[in-house]
Amino acid sequence: MIAPIMGTAVDRVDGPVKVTGAARYAADVAPPHLTHGYLVTSTVAAGTIRGIDLSAAGRSPGVIAIYTPDNPLRLNDQPPGLSTLLGEARPPLQDHEVRYHGQIIGLVVAASFEQARDAAALVTVDYDARTPNASFAGNHDRAVAPPPTGLPLGQPVDILADGVSSIDEALRASDVTLTGTYDLPPRHHNALEPHAAVAMWRDGQVTIHSATQGPSAHALEIAAALGVGPDAVRVVSPHVGGGFGGKAFTWAPTLLAAAAARELDRPVKVVTTREQLFTVTGHRSAVHQRLTLGARADGRLNAVKHDSISEAIVEDPGIRATLHFYATPNLHAGLRITAGMDLPRTTIMRAPGDETGSFALESAMDELAERLGMDPIDLRLANYLTHAHSADPAGRLPYSSKHLDECYRVGARRFGWHRRDPQPRAASDGDWFVGMGMATAVLGAARAEAAIRVHFHADGTASVATSTADLGTGMWTVLAVMGADSLGIPISRVRPAIGDSRLPVGAGNAIYGAIGSAATATVAPAVGAATRDAITALIHHAVTHRRSPLQGLDPGEVRYRHGTLTGGGRTVGFGELLTATRTDNLGATTASGPPATQPHTFASYAAHFCEVRVHRWTGETRMSRLTSAVDAGAIVNRKAARNQIIGGLVFGTGAALLEASHVEPATGRIANANLADYLLHVNADIPDIDVHFLDHPDTAFSAVGARGIGELGTIGAAAAVANAVYNATGTRIRALPITPDKLLQ
Repeated sequence: MIAPIMGTAVDRVDGPVKVTGAARYAADVAPPHLTHGYLVTSTVAAGTIRGIDLSAAGRSPGVIAIYTPDNPLRLNDQPPGLSTLLGEARPPLQDHEVRYHGQIIGLVVAASFEQARDAAALVTVDYDARTPNASFAGNHDRAVAPPPTGLPLGQPVDILADGVSSIDEALRASDVTLTGTYDLPPRHHNALEPHAAVAMWRDGQVTIHSATQGPSAHALEIAAALGVGPDAVRVVSPHVGGGFGGKAFTWAPTLLAAAAARELDRPVKVVTTREQLFTVTGHRSAVHQRLTLGARADGRLNAVKHDSISEAIVEDPGIRATLHFYATPNLHAGLRITAGMDLPRTTIMRAPGDETGSFALESAMDELAERLGMDPIDLRLANYLTHAHSADPAGRLPYSSKHLDECYRVGARRFGWHRRDPQPRAASDGDWFVGMGMATAVLGAARAEAAIRVHFHADGTASVATSTADLGTGMWTVLAVMGADSLGIPISRVRPAIGDSRLPVGAGNAIYGAIGSAATATVAPAVGAATRDAITALIHHAVTHRRSPLQGLDPGEVRYRHGTLTGGGRTVGFGELLTATRTDNLGATTASGPPATQPHTFASYAAHFCEVRVHRWTGETRMSRLTSAVDAGAIVNRKAARNQIIGGLVFGTGAALLEASHVEPATGRIANANLADYLLHVNADIPDIDVHFLDHPDTAFSAVGARGIGELGTIGAAAAVANAVYNATGTRIRALPITPDKLLQ
């Protein structure tokens, strides 16, 4: 009897290769005759390139080729869609216009990385420069409505109760109103592994080892840019050193590596430097939010008005957060964008819109609780949302499984919320003010279609394969766990395979990959479907093959259990069967996804609790405790799930206290484009984190009942810190990050 594995704490199956250094990342690949490309980037933010002098660079040792707008590589525009909306807007080197500081304007290819880098430093450029439009705050008054995209992004939502003519009328009718503005700076993904690609052509086909969150989607985008058929591009990405959304789409460095390798008929490697990552691969938009809450005297919300300004539609706080947190009969969410700025591209970053919106909404709810003299948890329970907000009545569907109220209760008990004094500055420890804060997290849950291949092998192992990625999130182990549970065999006998665009892929998985906290929710139920089909194929093989000990039996007489087939008084393991029939492997590939229509809205939930200490003389803020109670349906791997929530909390609290990209308005240059000046948490900044999973399977969502959690820890985390800081100091910070100077004013 094999005990179920799902829901237990399972060590990562890819752990040994990572800790021993055997895992191969994109930049580790070094085929024979490899050349190295180094990016040349602009030193102005706006203008036109008048001329590029390559004479010194061309004479530099080891240089093989230099590509510029005067000698461009052949690349096509991407077709309209997500890749152009959230990724590279136009192929590099195709014109002489400079649109932001740090834009790629050249590629030097040489025999070694050092030779390419040294030659790139010798390239001189003459610009017809103009003063850039690079101040986000300076563009607030010129922000415009986003253009239609065909996607539910950036479009205003107005929901009004019967007889109410406008959101402002609803606010005027409220007993209490509260208005605040909340600002978040631009931020960058800064994954440990930089964007890297190694491209190799052979017989008109290219294999690209690339750091990507979605190998199949990546291959399609590369094929479109190169003007070749989809079958001509193979992307290999078994291990990814972090992504956070920054590796979800195809960026210029990868396209240049592929195009240069085709031109030179030699492998080309391009690895971005840390400084280049700040400009050539996308970032999280700055966001300015104005939020007004209107409530009755008992705390029930009567109206919520949430207007935001962003650099791009991808960061839409009102739509992503305000529609899904609290019940209110009147709601407005609107977005304007600062189009035409001379800044690098924005893209998705962990919990886009959700993270930024939750900071404003959860901070405002904390302020409203204080105004009403209510406990922040009681205020949230008074506005508990059971149906999704939607301007379309048909879209106001009930949540499939929601235990957020239990998250509040369990989290409060584990954290010791009852010890919180609501009076700011009431608790101290020597020179440190001590404060507690909490916040809600809601993350929409999604599934896509996935194709899974399950094969039995003659050596007694089984393989489970699909074209997705693992950026440290645990997909290698998810496949192993689900395969072991579905087949009833030890996890040591399951061989997962991912990170290759040639592996099976469903339509949805090609689009999503490891993105949107949907990978596990997509793959886990699909493994079960593929396993059932593989077992059916195994039984058919057993009763039809002339060398099988079960040959001639009726398929209905044969039972599969824990890796063995039993029928007609005989029992044989699948490895023995395949050995006897001289068959290397046998199985099935099955595509599976969610039904076309659903009577529910799906989401995951959490309640985050934070304790901080703020030094009364220096303004230094230190987190001393964090607790998170999580309702994410069934938990596939308890150890990896806890790791995901901890990672999200570290990410979100980093936004609260440290992270910001500083753009010089006069030049458009990002002044802190390095890991010395762009501040991130280190281990010493993080206290022990208590994570508790409710583990209520959501069987309306899928047969497995597991919803997404990857971004859940990030949502609300910054607000929990800000609320704790207010409780400690009495100073309400509405502009992140919370730095000592803001607390000492």
